[in-house]
Amino acid sequence: MARRSSFQPQRDPKAPPETCAAPGCSLPGEFRAPRDRDLRDYLWFCLDHVRAYNAGWDFYKGMPSADIESAIRSDTGWQRPTWPLGRLGGHVDLSKLGDPLGILRDATPRPRTQPQRREAPPELRAALGVLELEWPLDAGALKSRYKELAKRHHPDANKGDKRAEERFKDISRAYALLRKRLGDGAPRAAAG
Repeated sequence: MARRSSFQPQRDPKAPPETCAAPGCSLPGEFRAPRDRDLRDYLWFCLDHVRAYNAGWDFYKGMPSADIESAIRSDTGWQRPTWPLGRLGGHVDLSKLGDPLGILRDATPRPRTQPQRREAPPELRAALGVLELEWPLDAGALKSRYKELAKRHHPDANKGDKRAEERFKDISRAYALLRKRLGDGAPRAAAG
């Protein structure tokens, strides 16, 4: 026998059993289903009929869309008032909160300073590594490095060596990626 959850209201065991509320059913009504949206009055059904009743019952049936939206918003906060953080209390003093790990100690935003040496964007690091170049980069340095490596690893210059051919393909892909990025307005170092 299936165990009932403790939050479901159960019938008084001393009360005589009711029959199923479905017309023409003589089985005992052991399972309740809400009669309306108030959820205070219930019908009692047998298992098959309570499943059918619940499958066709719609809590929002007949409600205007504004009332449906209001009910959903109320349900998301468990029917308790909610508001955006900081709107009612103004500034929140974090020093009054217990902070044994010191997480909130540095909660005030500090102005960011620009680092002296900028790192390459993550998506360009592999391409820079293939071409053995440093960031920031200018178009002239990129082009001259590509020409140098292309001459050295071109398949025609290496008598059809497969490793040289694969290296040449990697160099060409890296060059195309970096050239595209430099053409899109990436930071460039001054030529010197």
